[in-house]
Amino acid sequence: MAAVVDLLVRALRALGGTGHTELASRIAGRAWAVLHADHPRAADRINGLLHYLARLPAGETPSTPTSSSKERTMTTASTELDVRQEIPARRHELIFATYGALAAGEHFVLVNDHDPKPLYYQLAAEHTDQFTWEYLEQGPEVWRVRIGRVGD
Repeated sequence: MAAVVDLLVRALRALGGTGHTELASRIAGRAWAVLHADHPRAADRINGLLHYLARLPAGETPSTPTSSSKERTMTTASTELDVRQEIPARRHELIFATYGALAAGEHFVLVNDHDPKPLYYQLAAEHTDQFTWEYLEQGPEVWRVRIGRVGD
């Protein structure tokens, strides 16, 4: 398993380095979704790769949405989840638990100390077309993203 993950990480780093960060990130997000339940160490390695890719200059137009027509179905109530003081290993656990607790049409605002774009790819891999993502503030010190569960 470790050798395969190492090969995948090298290949996706190379792909990202050629300006295809969006494609590399989508593949890495899918790999993380496949690995995280049964192979947490390998998933952590892919998570690190996602963070590496997020720091690369975008070579192609990223498809990470800034808003969505689905946003209109979101409620106005908002919970804020500030993970800046949490250790990195705990952050994703809290974020996924918060997302998992949302009812259809609800959202929360994630506050982070770096661009949470790797999280976008993980959500996209596990919850395709079931979530919304809107940047409210984009650094350099604080990022705020409204993350919602699509309503009916």
